[in-house]
Amino acid sequence: MSNIREVSRVAGVSIATVSRALSNPEKVSEAALKKVNDAIKKVGYRPNMMARNFRAVRAYSIVVLVPNLSNLFFATVIRGIEDAAQQKGYSVLLGDTRDSSAREEEYIRLVETRQADGILQLRPHTPGKSLEPKVAIPMVSACGCENTPYPSVRIDNAGAAREIVDYLIGQGHRRIGVLSGLVDNPHAIDRLRGYREALAAAGIPLDPDLQVNGDFTLGSGLMAASHFARMKDRPTAIFSMNDEMAIGCLQGLKSAGIKVPQEMSVTGFDDIEFARYSDPPLTTVAQPAEELGRVGFQTLLELIEGKDLGNAETVLPYEFVVRKSTPTLKR
Repeated sequence: MSNIREVSRVAGVSIATVSRALSNPEKVSEAALKKVNDAIKKVGYRPNMMARNFRAVRAYSIVVLVPNLSNLFFATVIRGIEDAAQQKGYSVLLGDTRDSSAREEEYIRLVETRQADGILQLRPHTPGKSLEPKVAIPMVSACGCENTPYPSVRIDNAGAAREIVDYLIGQGHRRIGVLSGLVDNPHAIDRLRGYREALAAAGIPLDPDLQVNGDFTLGSGLMAASHFARMKDRPTAIFSMNDEMAIGCLQGLKSAGIKVPQEMSVTGFDDIEFARYSDPPLTTVAQPAEELGRVGFQTLLELIEGKDLGNAETVLPYEFVVRKSTPTLKR
């Protein structure tokens, strides 16, 4: 079996450096930390977790609270979390809350009773609805929004939405439908703000009939397509607040005999894997899902190790990806 000496030899660093990298990674240079992590993977070293737990009084596990495990975007975030956690010898417990406060409270209790060391929350914080732990525990939002009361990692949702709508306006669209998420979801609220700001900046009046509220599922995308298809004055483009709804909308428009993109352009948000394989491939905003997970775990680990981060925000860059669901209009 591999041991710390073998890791030291393969990494080309001292045993003391390997030990620090495992217990206090913030005290090791990035270059040395990479050497140690690469060596750990190569030799298949696994720290003695029972001994570490006894010394440090830690569970060396975290809880990831997921509002909907079937959501493909969350699956990619979780992959990033698990990759980062395994490198540090942490296990990951998935808590499928199903948007239930009672289920969320059960998982939070695992940390309050020291059966886990911290919480990574994938549901954005909603004032008045999100639970507050009974005692102070390490908690980070890995899919955060603005003004989260604990540390968060996020993208600029409003800015990304503005960029999508600005792009559609630049193509010549003036009637742009919006397929929103849940009305009280902070991500949906921020993206709707970006949509409205882009219209206002272009001098395009807001038409309430062009907004359909969905729930981030394929089914709500299908229903929205039916609404838009029945309108006398149809939109020429649709901004969907996630890819799953956009893909459902593509199917619904196709069933209604509306050609995409010839008669109606469609854009999404997230860049899940299926977005590039939809028919047609979907123009969308690519969130750095795995990086959200990795940085979220790294931030949580800092809290677990005693660092005071307040409600610090880490805003990661996104990418606007243009595919065949949005051709340039001929004027």
